[in-house]
Amino acid sequence: MARGERRRRGAPADGPRTTERAVRGGPARRGGEARGFAWRAALGIVVLSLALGLSGCWLLAWHRARRAVTLHSAPPALPPDSSSPAVAPDLFWGTYRPHVYFGMKTRSPKPLLTGLMWAQQGATPGTPKLRHTCEQGDGVGPYGWEFHDGLSFGRQHIQDGALRLTTEFVKRPGGQHGGDWSWRVTVEPQTSGTSTLPLVSLFFYVVTDGKEVLAPEVGAKGQLKFISGHSSELGDFRFTLMAPTNPGDTAPKYSSYNVFWSSNPGLPLLTEMVKSRLNSWFQHRPPGASPERYLGLPGSLKWEDKGPSGQGQGQGQFLIQQVTLKVPFSMELVFESGSARAGGSEPLEQLAGSLLTQALESHADAFREHFEKTFQLKGKGLSPEEQALGQAALSGLLGGIGYFYGQGLVLADMGVEGSEQKVDPALFPPVPLFTAVPSRSFFPRGFLWDEGFHQLVVQRWDPRITREVLGHWLGLLNADGWIGREQVLGDEARARVPPEFLVQRAAHANPPTLLLPIAYMLESGDPADFAFLRRAFPRLRAWFSWLYKSQEGPVPLSYRWRGRDPALPTLLNPKTLPSGLDDYPRASHPSTSERHLDLRCWVALGARVLVRLAEQLGEAEAAVELGPLAASLEAEESLDELHWAPELGVFADFGNHTRAVQLKPRPPQGLVRVVGRPHPRLQYVDALGYVSLFPMLLRLLDPNSSRLGPLLDVLADSRHLWSPFGLRSLAASSPFYGQRNSEHDPPYWRGAVWLNVNYLALGALYHYGHLEGPHQARAAKLHSELRANVVGNVWRQYQATGFLWEQYSDRDGRGMGCRPFQGWTSLVLLAMAEDY
Repeated sequence: MARGERRRRGAPADGPRTTERAVRGGPARRGGEARGFAWRAALGIVVLSLALGLSGCWLLAWHRARRAVTLHSAPPALPPDSSSPAVAPDLFWGTYRPHVYFGMKTRSPKPLLTGLMWAQQGATPGTPKLRHTCEQGDGVGPYGWEFHDGLSFGRQHIQDGALRLTTEFVKRPGGQHGGDWSWRVTVEPQTSGTSTLPLVSLFFYVVTDGKEVLAPEVGAKGQLKFISGHSSELGDFRFTLMAPTNPGDTAPKYSSYNVFWSSNPGLPLLTEMVKSRLNSWFQHRPPGASPERYLGLPGSLKWEDKGPSGQGQGQGQFLIQQVTLKVPFSMELVFESGSARAGGSEPLEQLAGSLLTQALESHADAFREHFEKTFQLKGKGLSPEEQALGQAALSGLLGGIGYFYGQGLVLADMGVEGSEQKVDPALFPPVPLFTAVPSRSFFPRGFLWDEGFHQLVVQRWDPRITREVLGHWLGLLNADGWIGREQVLGDEARARVPPEFLVQRAAHANPPTLLLPIAYMLESGDPADFAFLRRAFPRLRAWFSWLYKSQEGPVPLSYRWRGRDPALPTLLNPKTLPSGLDDYPRASHPSTSERHLDLRCWVALGARVLVRLAEQLGEAEAAVELGPLAASLEAEESLDELHWAPELGVFADFGNHTRAVQLKPRPPQGLVRVVGRPHPRLQYVDALGYVSLFPMLLRLLDPNSSRLGPLLDVLADSRHLWSPFGLRSLAASSPFYGQRNSEHDPPYWRGAVWLNVNYLALGALYHYGHLEGPHQARAAKLHSELRANVVGNVWRQYQATGFLWEQYSDRDGRGMGCRPFQGWTSLVLLAMAEDY
């Protein structure tokens, strides 16, 4: 700016003299021309260079943006059409809508969907509370699957005030389209001997995407006799809603019927559409009893077109039957596939009534037998109640598996952190995802680092399901080898996510926990696992290569999570969401000088697993490439040099840090971060907690390591990590323990007990307790005590609340966060089974 000022001020001094020479035509003119030409030439070169540079930057940005939303070219880990009824008929239909209390769909980009809603009539003034989607604060609960085999059968109990609902389903194979299935829904009073029995409406619905043909046949008084249909994926099919009966009886029970048929308003709007249509009063008149009023749907089968063009068929159909009657009662919905009946010598009996009862009980017995054979809880002396907890943990996880299809939003990595270059998020190609979810009520979608823990449980039960899930996740790989950490696919998933969390950033990683079930596969000896690993290897290698290259730290063999929050004045400690540990304290002042211990350990584990896999598969080139990296990361001297903090006596992060930070009230802004003395400097981060234990948690330390003893010391010390309910996420001695991160952001990973890391700790203690070394006896003792604490507390909270919880208080053990959380909290089953 100063040089520009001097240039402007100097111009007038020479101006008149130069003008005079120009008028006389003297040498000044010829010199001015020469100087002008040189100036124009230089300017042209500068402009051309800038243009080339800008175009080069634009091309690079365009290239990066394009690769971010381009699928990886490696062959898929799963066979073509692996989700189709031709390839996997027994997995085609399922309870793949985890966010609804009860519903089924096909594993298809454009599925046929079914679902259940219910309402207790007259329980509250005005419109009755309509139950449909699992909500954190709707007052329903406890609820969850008592049994679910992940394949063909499930039984769920739902408590809703004075009502107890039991939803059951069973599938019957046959034909070329996934076979038949049947539901049974039983509604009873929560307590026996109730004098006034509630009047309840059940709503059974079918939703199409516009290609299926539905032909309902209605009988007397609005009762649907059946719904015939056809689609290219399902062929001919038929739904039949059987007449209600008393539970365990066969005689029909008097019911009132309403039906509504319209175009599909969009899956996220189904609940609101039904609520808006419950606007007419009807009379329920059982013979010999007083009539009661209830709110019902329009009582005809008239097609109500909602399409803008008057052709509602183009956007799909929504057909719903309301059945209203007094509890207790049972109802059955039967789906029959036309191809299951084609060419048979004898007609198939409808899967209803006593035949359905027999099938349900047969599957329940098979579940119990397979469960004990797999986990051996009874053989280990666990009580029937504890065994029931284990069954519910597994069933809730399997019943939370969903099938999603859609396009996510991705923000490309521009290659320079903090770059001011603005790019808009772009749509990822349409992809399917078959995955478990952390929580049906709060997180009903796929999360990358959760899923590795989920599959540790699932693969013990059914390795085939795990192969399907891992294959789908690896199918999300972009051209660089990146997988988004949170998958929001489809309208139903998108409707439940705040806008700020919809966009996934292609520079941000997540802990590669999918390698945990991969490592288990390496030891399984299952030929199907080995065949899967051979197909999956190119994608696993690409994913791991992206991870360790994109997250490199400031010095060799160090790693740094990209994507920390900026140091805003309202944040006590900027979060590191990509780490999965969110608000776990890191360096107080984010910088590119940080070295993150947990990430280095994840990369070390990944290198170890990939090298072993490459060696087993005979992939010599990959083994040669990754072998030196694995050896260097395994070397304790390197780990010590970068992460052992002598002044703290433990492993730690490194970065620009001071512990002299706190939130203080400053009206009118509210709580504001205040930084005192000592000022931040490059040093080890004094945040004793889960991160400090990672070299032990991932079993990277030799059993004779001199560092193992100090880690066991802090783990077992109640002033630090030990609590009667499990290991704290952050030491009670830390200044960040239990502290809010902002005025509106309560502590999350700052003291609470989390099951996934406690499971890793149990596995590590079990591991070191079975290897010769100076700490063997102590590790074995700590394993026994920690297992008793963790399992005992989860059991007590389940008995008290009926839920598995996201996290548990280290002070009193109570469940906290969202519920039900039958994602990685289901690892309590493996802890009970001592299966690590």
